[in-house]
Amino acid sequence: MRTWGEPQEFDFDPLDHVDIAELLGILDLPRATKLAGPRFAVLRGKGAALERAIARYLLDMATERNGYTEFSVPTLVNRVTMTGTGQLPKFEHDLFKTGVADRELYLIPTAEVPLTNLHAKETLDLEQLPLAYTAHTPCFRSEAGSYGRDTRGLIRLHEFSKVELVRIADAERSREELEVLLGHAEAAMQGLGLAYRVVKLAAGDIGFSAEFTYDIEVWLPGQRAYREISSVSDFGTFQARRAGIRTKAKDGRRGFAATLNGSGLPIGRTLVAVLEQGQQADGSVRLPDALVPYTGFEVLTPT
Repeated sequence: MRTWGEPQEFDFDPLDHVDIAELLGILDLPRATKLAGPRFAVLRGKGAALERAIARYLLDMATERNGYTEFSVPTLVNRVTMTGTGQLPKFEHDLFKTGVADRELYLIPTAEVPLTNLHAKETLDLEQLPLAYTAHTPCFRSEAGSYGRDTRGLIRLHEFSKVELVRIADAERSREELEVLLGHAEAAMQGLGLAYRVVKLAAGDIGFSAEFTYDIEVWLPGQRAYREISSVSDFGTFQARRAGIRTKAKDGRRGFAATLNGSGLPIGRTLVAVLEQGQQADGSVRLPDALVPYTGFEVLTPT
């Protein structure tokens, strides 16, 4: 649909984020594997500080600039909650499941699940919509069937963290709300100065529960390609019908709400883009100006 920012031209061969992070001494994949197995990560020192800074920046963007209400929500939820947003039964093979005695619980793949289900089996006043919610949570995905370059480093992990944006709206205004939500995700990217493009997904690429999806793809010089960093979707009334999120207008009209969500943004993939787009010839990485107040430093230098 459009691009924002220009992919950098380097006078050296750009590295990918794993090589950059290991040179900087901020990423330890072997110890992560020792702790939990492959496709986990350990960030240390200024790497951990950068991860925290990105999360704080994104939450401040959502709450202070764009009017979202921040929540702290459970990361373990029940089958009914997972079913309400469409993760079950279709995607059970991608979920991590646990159980204690007679309690069956699932680790959330995204904060979309608890945030949307906050209003399960409730009737909302139509005039109070839209509701705009955000949360920073860990996310857990088995990523069954994925392989190759995406399993190296921070692109596709079993555990990662993300700031999620959820909107619950009047079903007649869902497409307008989708554009609002997309704008908020783009604003986070632009605030970091990260070059990206917006693509509209074809019907065959959209998740079965969504009506319309945009992907934001960030430029990664180390891969010399655009890669997905945020997916922004309008679910129409699909999730609301499953979860029982109804609406009532002043004139008595009743219906189901529309639900929308998008990544605003995943912390790991944002960190990847910051490292790759900010890399310098001497191996250092210059941080986006927007992150400096949160980190207290402007440059990452090799150890």
